[in-house]
Amino acid sequence: MATKAAFADSSSRRFIVSSLVFILFLCAIASINEVRFAAVRNIKCAFTGNPASEISPALLLQPASNSSSDDDDDLRILIGIMTLPDQYMRRNFLRLVYGTQSVTNARIDIKFVFCNLTKEEQRVWVVLEIMKYDDIIILNCTENMNRGKTYTYFSSLPEMFNDSDRPYPPYHYVMKGDDDIYFRLENLAESLKPLPREDLYYGFVIPCNSMDPFKHYMAGMGFAVSWDIVRWVRDSDIPRSHLVGPEDKVFGDWMKMGRRGRNRHNAKWSMYNFPEPPNLQCTHEFWPETVAVHLLKNERRWIKTLQYFNATSNLRPSKLYHVS
Repeated sequence: MATKAAFADSSSRRFIVSSLVFILFLCAIASINEVRFAAVRNIKCAFTGNPASEISPALLLQPASNSSSDDDDDLRILIGIMTLPDQYMRRNFLRLVYGTQSVTNARIDIKFVFCNLTKEEQRVWVVLEIMKYDDIIILNCTENMNRGKTYTYFSSLPEMFNDSDRPYPPYHYVMKGDDDIYFRLENLAESLKPLPREDLYYGFVIPCNSMDPFKHYMAGMGFAVSWDIVRWVRDSDIPRSHLVGPEDKVFGDWMKMGRRGRNRHNAKWSMYNFPEPPNLQCTHEFWPETVAVHLLKNERRWIKTLQYFNATSNLRPSKLYHVS
């Protein structure tokens, strides 16, 4: 009897120990699955949020694998592409061109800039663009070439980006660019990183054969200024009293009259016109260190430019397509 009791007691202990081990095993599995479920849930939320209000060119330009942090020291650049309200197809094309580029350790926001809407169809199509992409700035002005659109653009920015939850300055550099220029965003960021973040005037010096950034002015293909100059344009009487004339030359006149832009950077020859027809003063052949190519006036020029810089090289393999 004693032997049977001892055996039963031993079996009971083994059963209890086995049960505890099994319970601990189940807890471990549940914990692992909870972590996995949370990760899947977070990924799902990232893709099923409110796309109409949250998708922006800044997100498109910074994929998760290469996105910069929100640290105040990260370089922040705003590029305003001057265009017209009716240029819907051009804007969508440029969204493809810039949205497929990645930038490391910098944030580059691209906005399309034009004056007040004037047509019923614009008030439908442009509003839909804003709802989808949130990458449009509508200035309070009448469309013009040489009567103050550039002034309205720069002078409006401090009020537009004065949110208290933004770092200061909201952008270290602000660019004005044409809609027929191709910016290589990573190269642009790298060229600006070592430069001063105050009183900077950056671009392609005019005339084409000049290398002196203090003698004339920066071409309208795409020039940048630091945020303190943006604020000066808003506050100074000099720009608002000198509005009429070729706008990029007028901007250079402001710099001279106001003694601004003491830090100047001539971006030749990393910025140049499309190399056809050959012009030794304003252009040269494509090269890898390019920051921007200008005068892309037609589809053939865009295709040749994008092919040279291997714009489609990051296409991921898939069973869904084949590109020969």
